[in-house]
This record gives sequence, structure tokens and C-alpha cells, in this order.
Amino acid sequence: MAFRDYIPYYKRNLKVAFPVMLTQLGAALVGFADSIMVGHYSTTDLAAVSFANGVFFTFMVFSMGALMGITPLTGYAFVRKEQERVATLLQNGLLFTLLLGVLTSSVIGLLVPMLPMMGQDPDVVRVATPYLITRIAGLLPFLLYIVCKQFFEGLGNTTVAMVISIITNVVNVLLNWVFIYGHWGLPPMGAYGAGLASLIATGLMPVLFIGPMWWRREWREYVLLFSTRLFSRATLRQLMKVGFPIGLQTTMETILFTLSFIMVGWISKEALAAHHIANNIADCAFLLSLGVGSATTIRVSHQYGLRDWHALRMASRASIHLILLMNTIGASLMIGLRNYIPYLYSDDPVVIAIASPLLVYAGLFQYADGLQCVGAGMLRGVTDVRRPMLYSILSYGVIALPLGYVLMFPLGLGVEGMWISFIVALTLVAILFLTRYYRRLNRLT
Repeated sequence: MAFRDYIPYYKRNLKVAFPVMLTQLGAALVGFADSIMVGHYSTTDLAAVSFANGVFFTFMVFSMGALMGITPLTGYAFVRKEQERVATLLQNGLLFTLLLGVLTSSVIGLLVPMLPMMGQDPDVVRVATPYLITRIAGLLPFLLYIVCKQFFEGLGNTTVAMVISIITNVVNVLLNWVFIYGHWGLPPMGAYGAGLASLIATGLMPVLFIGPMWWRREWREYVLLFSTRLFSRATLRQLMKVGFPIGLQTTMETILFTLSFIMVGWISKEALAAHHIANNIADCAFLLSLGVGSATTIRVSHQYGLRDWHALRMASRASIHLILLMNTIGASLMIGLRNYIPYLYSDDPVVIAIASPLLVYAGLFQYADGLQCVGAGMLRGVTDVRRPMLYSILSYGVIALPLGYVLMFPLGLGVEGMWISFIVALTLVAILFLTRYYRRLNRLT
């Protein structure tokens, strides 16, 4: 295919991806702002936020992944103009979210008393505990936002979630300034203040979906179709059948990073703070890649529903081209600015000296990370979710964690050894995802 043949597909993919990327980038920038503000408050508070988020995100990411199944199912029904089916998916998706949110919050709550047993500095645990409690309190409203976002993406609309994300991110950063440092007559709260700001902002997120859902007639009709007869065990089972493997797949990667925080914390709190800095920067690029991956799921699910195999292939290839270009830019910035970025987070010279070389590794794994995001998005678009889950367990659980431990401690590479294991795992899973997708596509066509 000539370059000009791909131009319409680049445009269509970017039209869907751009709002998702802004939404994801907005979330990353809030985390970025949290880390900078907390890091300048104290190194202990920065390490506490890193530790608590490592525990929290493991379960939050599973729940988010479990809700991603609504996007390809909605997209497939939407392009086939099955209006009642779309309404059924939304109604049962909301019920599924409520059940999942209560269960996940309860599980994380049971871990709070266990934080002192995880080998961290006692001061870090003392600060991390109240911060983690605020994050647990905000989980259910955040998941309600996620299910609405995934539903709208299935309809092909990615703009509403972007606008809501921007509004709530501004609220979050403003409240960070008030609560962390103590303004407007309030005392400085450090990490707890950052958690309190996040709680208020996430509480707003699902509420802001009510306006656009009721304002636009075609969306309002889905809500007006709600009735008790649409509650369906079969639909709930289908959401679980597609969503849970996605949740487990995304959780395996998160577990890798979560356990990496715990193991790095065994070295020192300075190493943990530096590890958090490199992860936070890498997360910005990852969330942009996740935006392209989400757009790929939407585009593939729509073409899959229409059985337009040529457009499906072209949209998939266009996503690969876009992710490679985008991650080349991201990797260049991380590596080129590695000696300057850490100063945004901390004035501690020990933290800065550890963080700078880690940004080189963060830059190098951008290609594999981006390709695995797109590969996962392609497979979700055709509802192929079980095999990718097994690939993730193999790459992240069986290979990366043991390798990271060996490189860090017996071989003495320290925190850099963990980043080498990240690169190995992400490269392997990217190859497996893309190979699986193109084999599946060849069978479909």
C-alpha cells in the first residue's frame, strides 16, 4: 500500500484517538502534578504516594479493565443499529459496575491494616495509610465514570469523556494546591491532601455525564428504554466473559509495576522516590499509547460489526504507524531531558542521581509498550480476550518478576535491573499480541 492510501485511515483513527489521548493525558498530568506538589512537600510523602498507589492501582486497573468489555460489545451493536441491545448493555453495565466497585473497595480496605507488613519505611507507611483510604473512597464514582466513558466510546464518541476529564483535572490540581500546602485557611496536609483532592474530583466525574446523556436525543433514548425486563443475566455474563480477561490482562502488567515498587522500597526510600519519578514520566507516554489502543478497539469493533475486512486491516496498520511515530518522539524527550526532568519532582540530590539513568530505560521501552497497547486494542475489537490474558500472565508474572528480582539483588544492578525486566516483558507481550491478532484476522477473512 502507498502512503496516500493510509491517509484517510490516519485521519479517522486520530479523530477517534485524539480526545481519548487528551483524556488519558489529562489523567497523567494530574498524577504528574500530584507527584510534583507532594515531592516538593517532602520525599517521605512522595514515597508514600508511590507506595499507596502501587497497592491501589493493582485493583483499580483490574476493575477498569473489566469494564472495557462494554466498548467492543456496544460498538458491534451500535453499527448494526440494535438500539435495545445498546440500552441493555448500558443498563447491565451500570449494575455490573456497582457490584464490581463495592467488591473491589472492600478488598482494598482489607489490605490497609497489612501495609506495615510490606517491608516499607515506617514513616512511609504512616503517611500512606490515610492517603490510601481517600483513594478507596473515590473508587466507585471513578468506576461509574469509566463505564460511561467506555459506553460512549462504543458509540464512537470520545469527546464527552475528554471534556469531563479536563474539568475535573483542573478541579483536582486546584484542590491539590489548597490541601497539600495549606491555603485558604487550611493546614498543610501533604499526601493526605492530595488524596482528598482526588476524592472530590472523582466524585464529580460520573455526575457530569448526566448532562450530555440527557441533552442529546439519541443518547437519551437509550436511558428511556431502561426497564426491569432489560436486566439480563446473559448480558451480565457476557460483560464478565469479555471484561474479566481484559481486567486480568491489564492487572498482570499492573502487578508487575506494583511489586516493583515494593521491591525497590527494600533498597531505600530515595530509590523508591526515583523509581516513582521514572514511572510517572513513562505513564504519561503510556496513557497516550492507551488512547491510541482504545481508538483502535473502537475502529476495529465497528469494522468487525460491518464485516469490512479491508477497512479493518487498514485501520489496524494505521494505528501501528501512529504509535511508532508518537513513541519515537516520547522516547527522544525522555532520554534527551533525563538530567533535567527529575528536578521537577525533587530537590534531593540522591533521588535525582538515581532517577536520571532510569529515564533512559523508560524511553527505550516506549516502542514495546506502545505496540502492546495497540495489539491489545486490536484483539479487544474482535473480542479475542482470553489468549492475551494468558500471554500477559506468562510475560509479566512468569518471566518479568523473577528476572527483575535476580537483576536487582543477586546480580547487584539495583533499580536499573527492574527496568531491564520491564523492557524484556513488554517486548515479548507486544510480539505475542500482534502475532495473535494477524493470525486471527487471516482466519476471519
